[in-house]
Amino acid sequence: MIRMAAPTDAAVLVGLGAERNLPVVRLAAQEAAAHGRPLCLLHAFDWAAALEAPSVAGPRVDAEDLISQATQVANEVEPALPVSSEIVEGALVPTLVRRSESAFLLAVGDGGMAASGECVSVDAPAVQLAARAGCPVLVVRRDPPPQGPVLVGVDGSDSSRAALEWAFECAAGREARLLAVRVVEPEDGDEDAGPLVEMVARSARRFPSVATECHTIRGDPGAVLVEQSRSAQVVLVASRGDEPWRGMLGAVSQALLYHSPAPLIVVRGLTGIPVDGRNARHPRDQRP
Repeated sequence: MIRMAAPTDAAVLVGLGAERNLPVVRLAAQEAAAHGRPLCLLHAFDWAAALEAPSVAGPRVDAEDLISQATQVANEVEPALPVSSEIVEGALVPTLVRRSESAFLLAVGDGGMAASGECVSVDAPAVQLAARAGCPVLVVRRDPPPQGPVLVGVDGSDSSRAALEWAFECAAGREARLLAVRVVEPEDGDEDAGPLVEMVARSARRFPSVATECHTIRGDPGAVLVEQSRSAQVVLVASRGDEPWRGMLGAVSQALLYHSPAPLIVVRGLTGIPVDGRNARHPRDQRP
């Protein structure tokens, strides 16, 4: 099988909900520019909610105002970035799941879950999208992250290798240091750092300018990575290490989604490691 690169016009898609979470737009614009991708701003207009408002025209005007503000923010962050926008009719989550199948990256806000300290519903949009999208999902927090390293969790699975490749791309685009962490659970006696170092070294050949650091740490994987994430500018993790194509999240990606203060990229919707020195492939871009 020959695997072809994702189309160069596949956009970074930003899902804009009812709240004016403009930090999502800022970070998504930076990611789009770093990867050489256009930005698409999408707001799902819910007619059922509009009909309950005092005036049907009011919510539509609000939606247009939100798109206008978001476009202005994107232009301020990356003036040369191609930006398009859409207002579509329908519920936000199913609309974004459907559109994610042709996107390079989907960016959404976390709804304040990382700072709430409360139990997060599995129906929360960020949770549903991180579990069901057809492309990697960037979940943006309300507070800006520190200018720390790009952190990636690696467990040796094929899906974590894809996350590592994506992390190198992010680190190169941000001109940041890459911190790769492998967590060994207490009952596992294997603390050999060799496999992680070898895996990182293979990926690093494509990115000689990226400074790398590897750590193998004993403990609970979710708790360790959440703690490490407190000084990271972005965290990357596979959706599931052992069963990456299932429509759900693993324990580690859930822990980071719910509790990490850093922006999180859940790497999903890829076929695995690149075979020709280019980005990992989306399933839709495979050809026999």
